[in-house]
Amino acid sequence: MKLLKLNVFALAAIILLSACNASNTTKGGLIGGGAGAVLGGIIGNMIGKDAKGTVIGAAIGGAVGTGAGVLIGKKMDKAKAAAEAVKNAEVESITDANGLQAVKVTFDSGILFSTGSSTLQSSAKSSLTQFANNVLKANTDMDVAIQGYTDNQGWKNSTAAQSAEKNQQLSLQRANSVSSYLLGQGVSSSQIKSVAGLGESNPVADNATASGREQNRRVEIYLYASQAMIQAAENGTLQ
Repeated sequence: MKLLKLNVFALAAIILLSACNASNTTKGGLIGGGAGAVLGGIIGNMIGKDAKGTVIGAAIGGAVGTGAGVLIGKKMDKAKAAAEAVKNAEVESITDANGLQAVKVTFDSGILFSTGSSTLQSSAKSSLTQFANNVLKANTDMDVAIQGYTDNQGWKNSTAAQSAEKNQQLSLQRANSVSSYLLGQGVSSSQIKSVAGLGESNPVADNATASGREQNRRVEIYLYASQAMIQAAENGTLQ
């Protein structure tokens, strides 16, 4: 019964905070408190995990304390603000698999690549350079996951299954192109924890419309608390 009540409280708190557009600092304090372990499981399944089971968030042994959650929230607020200043970047706050605040940055594939290509356009490089310098290299205690996606459109002279496989390969190639460029700008290889191509999975809009397909062709970059950041927050030394 206590667990049920805590689940209800946790979900109600999420809805309330989302509706009020609360800051990461506020949400970090709540999530980092007694409801942290439950929220880690609930939200981890809803947001912190993609269709193939990739978990966004460092593996930790239990709930993070309230004070640590607040410190991580403040840090994520600053990273989000820096990311919002990057041209062509769509930025939002999410919650990772541990119930801690994280940042999701989405780049439209049409901005990054020509149709059917995984070669970065020159106009996209300035955005990624700014993102590398002002966000990633300024927050080296944040781990990074990069995920590429496509729409569900078929390829010429290919079956549906063959097209899905080609879309998966293209999404991975594009995610790798973004990762390689960021590394070339001085981002540490140890910071980028995963690079994945998820093809047609996890559409964010209706593939039946041109505008929907455009939204589904994207590269997402996640910034989330590393184990080192969580430990520093728990020790009260996170800056």
